[in-house]
Amino acid sequence: MYPAAAMRGLYLDCFSGVSGDMMLGALVDLGVSLGHLRDRLRSLPVRGYTLASRRATFAGLAGTKVDVTLSDTRQPERRLAEIRALIMKSRLSPAVQDKALQAFGRLVRAEARVHRVTAEKVHLHEVGAVDAIVDIVGTMIGMEALGWPRVVCSPLHVGRGLVSMAHGTFPVPPPAVTELLRGRPVYATHVEGELVTPTGAALVTTLASDFGVLPPMRIRKIGYGAGSRRYEHHPNLLRALYGDLINEGAVRETVVVMETTIDDMNPQLYGHLMERLFAVGALEVFFTPIQMKKNRPGTMATVIVPERVLDIAAEVIFRETTTIGFRYLPMGRYEMARRFDTVSTPYGPVRMKVSVHNGVVMQATPEYEDCRALALRHDVPLKEVQRAAVAAHHDRTGGRLRPARRAAARPGAAARRRARVPRRPRAAARRRR
Repeated sequence: MYPAAAMRGLYLDCFSGVSGDMMLGALVDLGVSLGHLRDRLRSLPVRGYTLASRRATFAGLAGTKVDVTLSDTRQPERRLAEIRALIMKSRLSPAVQDKALQAFGRLVRAEARVHRVTAEKVHLHEVGAVDAIVDIVGTMIGMEALGWPRVVCSPLHVGRGLVSMAHGTFPVPPPAVTELLRGRPVYATHVEGELVTPTGAALVTTLASDFGVLPPMRIRKIGYGAGSRRYEHHPNLLRALYGDLINEGAVRETVVVMETTIDDMNPQLYGHLMERLFAVGALEVFFTPIQMKKNRPGTMATVIVPERVLDIAAEVIFRETTTIGFRYLPMGRYEMARRFDTVSTPYGPVRMKVSVHNGVVMQATPEYEDCRALALRHDVPLKEVQRAAVAAHHDRTGGRLRPARRAAARPGAAARRRARVPRRPRAAARRRR
């Protein structure tokens, strides 16, 4: 254990909504190099675009506008599998790949719910284009450059009115955006227009650990990301506040524990059920063997979800299992504050999950998926990559991370040394016998 360094935080002030280009602009305005974004994006097997930035001023406030210009405006519709293949073929870090795929996965699931089809049948129109891919992947590259700070997002100003899309004219916020923001705080004012785009909604719901007011923080940098449209007396900007979170405490929240008992389902379906539940936002899923009525062996499926995910998880349970009902109970959840620190190893960068309680780092663990990807890439044992990550973190913290038991034993040893109690030589002891 050792005193924790201040946890990095990023507050997204969405007073004018959020979009993919606004996110990129805010990150560049905070100091993420446009050259770094270009260099990392080149590893994506997509071409036919240019990435540029410029200064933009709205109602006296200056920000950065990042433009993704396409050489061909006719863009193909893409399925999630195609986008996944593009991202996995890149040389981007596992963390960037994972977060980008999470954002696209959210988009696909939202579209699937809107159109009442399975996720595999969804074609992404605007968000499957190259510029949307660059917006999402570029944002994750920028977040990695900032050290993956803990993201808190303000309530989202969504706008009002009507918007024209590939399928026709729809109310603001559009159907997919409404699905993405289900359970998150939103509001509208007199401003007409689509302020939150599907790409922007997917990014903030993937990155933000919480939605609400500005948390206590020591602001280090302020960035403004500019949107494309102009509104009278309304700056179309996303404000990003980057700094150190103050007195980051334990996370207390209310979750819902769902339980159902099953004795007539093919065991092969349980793995698929777990994957589907995690995909819609479950926090924990586990299965317990039990003995049911008529002395039948069965399984109790326990699912822990945030309150806002209860209805979606129920739909998955009814669709993917043979149960006809389940029990659920609201329950308190208390967990240490966590952050991700990235360390450099001989095999590549690895994220460390750092757990903090009362300002003290209690635990630092290498991210499994990062280590596994590097182990496969370099054909070395997984445990070797994990050891290298722990050693790198140990070097960074000056060797201060020690088990509590060892730390407690040291004062006793020191006290014994201070006592200066002489020990009799063994030879003398034998002579006295």
